[in-house]
Amino acid sequence: MSASVQYRIVLGKKVPDLVDGPDDAQLVISVPLADATDDPTVAFMQGRLKPVGHTGVLFEVLRSGEAAEALGRLSRLA
Repeated sequence: MSASVQYRIVLGKKVPDLVDGPDDAQLVISVPLADATDDPTVAFMQGRLKPVGHTGVLFEVLRSGEAAEALGRLSRLA
């Protein structure tokens, strides 16, 4: 995929987020740590996964499985 995406796992108010991806990404996806290993499409539909940016890119990374892979990899660092 040619679009840039930044994935953020929110750990808490006073704890820095886990971040993977460029700061100037077309899409930023944020999800709490408790929901990071769930299906990101379901988390998005339930309002637990928060996207900011290009909606078309969001749907592409959800459909391709890229979001699930990246969030799963990032959550293992927590």
